[in-house]
Amino acid sequence: MVNATTYTSLVPLLTVLVSLGAVPLIILSSRRPNLREFWTIAAGVAKLALVVSLLPSLLRHRIAVLNLGEIVPGVDLAFKADALGVFFALIASSLWLFTSFYSIGYVRGLQEHKQTRYFAYFAVCLSATMGIAFSANLATFIIFYEILTIATYPLVIHKETEEAIKAGRKYLAYTLTAGVFLIAAATWTYLLAGHLDFIPGGLLKNIPFEPKTAWSLFTLFLLGVGVKAAIMPLHSWLPTAMAAPT
Repeated sequence: MVNATTYTSLVPLLTVLVSLGAVPLIILSSRRPNLREFWTIAAGVAKLALVVSLLPSLLRHRIAVLNLGEIVPGVDLAFKADALGVFFALIASSLWLFTSFYSIGYVRGLQEHKQTRYFAYFAVCLSATMGIAFSANLATFIIFYEILTIATYPLVIHKETEEAIKAGRKYLAYTLTAGVFLIAAATWTYLLAGHLDFIPGGLLKNIPFEPKTAWSLFTLFLLGVGVKAAIMPLHSWLPTAMAAPT
């Protein structure tokens, strides 16, 4: 096994910021649909290019990292572009570009209302997805996962019909409750390990604890991640959420 080295880079952070930077441009271009959707596509292309730029270093076993500061002792807001993160980010940014073209055709073809709001939150969701992909620890992961959860809500209720509003309420009830379970699991893990860094072998590697503790933690993580990821049988919120044009 080849040991990877790390180097400090702004690229993981830039993948998060590029779509966020497009949000005010999208809003300001609300009366010029072509320009508004240009910013949507431009942000997607720029993000994909940034992710691709990480590949040469990664193939040389060099991992881009960035630490933005300590949240609590032993837990930082940090990014790490390892192989799994780059793989996920590459898939997400590629598919998101295609989805952007599809969304433009969809909302224009059906003359959807509040298109600017849709594309603004669409961009926030992509930023959060990149934050998830490049999270260096569980705390950073949860922060961006919750941002994604909240930013998706306006997409779910986009049509603002009674069905869409009902779907949005169900979506929030399920996913925010799941977030509580996930935060509880992370807090418990932090108390056991003293950190939340993603490391080979897992956060609790070489940490002795009782089997019942392991099962309790597993259950909390399963409920936290399983509901958000709509893993069967924790997926009942998903069909109703499909009222959105996403």
